[in-house]
Amino acid sequence: MRWGVLATGGIAARFTRDLLEMGDEAEVVAVASRSTASADAFAERFGIPRAHGSWAALAADEDVDVVYVATPHAAHRAAAGLCLEAGRAVLCEKPFTLNAREGAELVALARRRRVFLMEAMWTYYNPLVRRLVELVRDGAIGEVRTVHADFGLVGPDDPGHRLRDPAAGGGALLDLGVYPVAFAQLLLGEPDRVAAQALLSPEGVDLNTGVLLGWDSGATALLSCSVVADTPQTASVTGTAGRIEFPRGFFHPEAFTLLRDGREPEEFRAAGRRDSMRHQAAEVMRCLRAGATESPLVPLDGTLAVMRTLDAVRERVGVRYPGE
Repeated sequence: MRWGVLATGGIAARFTRDLLEMGDEAEVVAVASRSTASADAFAERFGIPRAHGSWAALAADEDVDVVYVATPHAAHRAAAGLCLEAGRAVLCEKPFTLNAREGAELVALARRRRVFLMEAMWTYYNPLVRRLVELVRDGAIGEVRTVHADFGLVGPDDPGHRLRDPAAGGGALLDLGVYPVAFAQLLLGEPDRVAAQALLSPEGVDLNTGVLLGWDSGATALLSCSVVADTPQTASVTGTAGRIEFPRGFFHPEAFTLLRDGREPEEFRAAGRRDSMRHQAAEVMRCLRAGATESPLVPLDGTLAVMRTLDAVRERVGVRYPGE
């Protein structure tokens, strides 16, 4: 399967390295940047045959089967849309778009053109997270009642950094909070109620955000994210018959523990690198070989549901991006 990489930042480099480790399964044939020099340097670094100095050139490259979009998220709508219009399958980094409206536009375009589209959030594809979903669905902990998850780190103070820039979709929520929200909705679906509170920066983006989600079933999720505090980065799922606990790094876990009354704790551990992005690449290629335009593992409707929740959180805390 022939891949093109759109953007040349750190996440693009990480994904490219993991693709190259897949051997004959995947080939990186092209890279694009808005800077020819950046594209050339990236191509030389990874031995990629073609470097394009524009996104449009990559979208038009007939030798590319699928494009991995790794731009900052404020550009996801434009970059992914360009590729979809050209008939290229797209794997688009998280958060899928800046807001649910842009996400719905991309999904509508992909479905209209009958072109494959999927969100690249490695948590969804992690084998241990898939095992968690299976255990919960099989009733291992009874009916889910609470989900707790947090993701916080100490980010940059520079007001010009993309994490602080409203025009770049800055803030803790879209960069980090998307993980706890997606984790909760993977188990419980889209919430019926959303409450939130945040500390905002002078520029108007969220720096420290707490979220409470509620479902008509009575289940709740208590979630938080931060770019001003290094939080535990853990998660737990509690049901009527037990709970499952994830240590630091729940969003790409190396282990979790199943605890049930009257039984010894059961530990589940990952095989191989826990932070590999190859699982999502493998799902893309499996779908394309099957002629699918969406992944049943990460359906587009689920992606849009997460975007709606993120929009609701931003509405509650008063964060709006330019043009909204």
